[in-house]
Amino acid sequence: MSDLGQKIERVFHNVAVFKDPRNYEAFNGRNLPSFIKDYLISRHMSPDGSLNRDKLDKFLAEHIPADNNAVKSRLMQGETLTVLTRFIVSTNLKANRTEFQIPDMGIKFKETEIPYYLVKDFPNDLVDGEKWGILKMVYIPPSDEDMGHVELVGFKPFRPLENLDIDYFRRCREQFTFDEWIDVLLSAMEYEPSSFENKTAKLEFLTRLLPFIEPRLNMIELAPKGTGKSYVFGNLSKFVWLVSGGRVSRAKLVYDKSKQAPGIMRFYDLVGFDEIQSISFTDAPEMQSFLKGYLEYGKATVDNYEFMSECGLILLGNIDLNRDGLPIEHNYFDKLPNIFHESALLDRFHGFIEGWLMPRINSEMVLRDWTLNVEFFSEILHQLRTESIYNHIVNELLIIPKADERHKKAIIRMATAYFKLFFPHITSIEQVNLEDFDTYCLQPAIRRRDIIRQQCYNINPEPSYAKPIPDIKVKGL
Repeated sequence: MSDLGQKIERVFHNVAVFKDPRNYEAFNGRNLPSFIKDYLISRHMSPDGSLNRDKLDKFLAEHIPADNNAVKSRLMQGETLTVLTRFIVSTNLKANRTEFQIPDMGIKFKETEIPYYLVKDFPNDLVDGEKWGILKMVYIPPSDEDMGHVELVGFKPFRPLENLDIDYFRRCREQFTFDEWIDVLLSAMEYEPSSFENKTAKLEFLTRLLPFIEPRLNMIELAPKGTGKSYVFGNLSKFVWLVSGGRVSRAKLVYDKSKQAPGIMRFYDLVGFDEIQSISFTDAPEMQSFLKGYLEYGKATVDNYEFMSECGLILLGNIDLNRDGLPIEHNYFDKLPNIFHESALLDRFHGFIEGWLMPRINSEMVLRDWTLNVEFFSEILHQLRTESIYNHIVNELLIIPKADERHKKAIIRMATAYFKLFFPHITSIEQVNLEDFDTYCLQPAIRRRDIIRQQCYNINPEPSYAKPIPDIKVKGL
């Protein structure tokens, strides 16, 4: 293991985990996100960092079916199943009952019921939305009063870190230099820091974490294939939903009028549209109108329902490069779906991630060392979203001339996200190193916003997009 890995294990101790690709062989055939794998590995790890494979295999056999397609059949044959899984809760007012579905196992709402006593026992968990938990299920055969259904008879929420101490995280951060810290963050994303060619590539890669840590931060990333977009946004956090291609409806995303229920954006910190070139929207004009309102204000009206959320959006797509490793096309957004071919909508995205600055992922980049437990890391990012002290510090640090309001908001929001990510231990203006803040927080935010401005100008060369980004400075520099 590396010197940094040893330091991570020493400083973070109880929330550190040793990443060994061999440990993950136990999950072959079970498609689980990293935060679940790390949770299970940490539960079955010895103090010396070795994995008790027999106990883990036993837990997987008992709680995570190797064949999801057989679950319904096993229930109907009379088995009582206890599974750790992703599931969705829905309150059916018309039928006067609470239902759940497990998409990965083919179990649908109309086939299930959650008894009132369980809903009462878990009022903050068995509410509408997607969850992770340990479910104990039985099948109730048909009778004169019932068509037969799967009933939830036991439940344990997936909350392995109930007493998360963000001040502990801050104290740990104080023990690392800046260069060490960016390597800690890369390792927490499950990548080997030494495999990155330079600091620029590291910082660009870490920019992917900004919408994890700042409410309603909306970004666009275009990158060559194989740079790890899908993995980062699909595996690191239970607070992120990744839409991978296909058709997207307003009902699924925002609000289902037939069910009178909010969509996935109501329940997540971030929704990513992966392979954005292959995504289509069932009602493009309606979706475009909604996005304009939501990206600007964090709310929009669907019929008589006012949808409000702090969920961020990120568009993830591929881009073709020339021999010099730069985009071939002057207009980056040519291959986006048609609803994004409008400057007024694109201008509402705060910043752009230059994916061509990142390395193509290879086997040498897979971490084999101590790092932060992914569940701990994702919970920290989630909690930092609502820590208002950082926004206050950033606003006090900046000198902002008369400026376009969207430019101003976007730059402040991204600079705040960078500040939380890189300097979470700093909670007063007096502690801030002004040059570091300017270099690692403000200037990257300005550059990312300026790319959005330039691309909007390429689409619509009107005077407002022709003006340069305002000269925002740090007080005292």
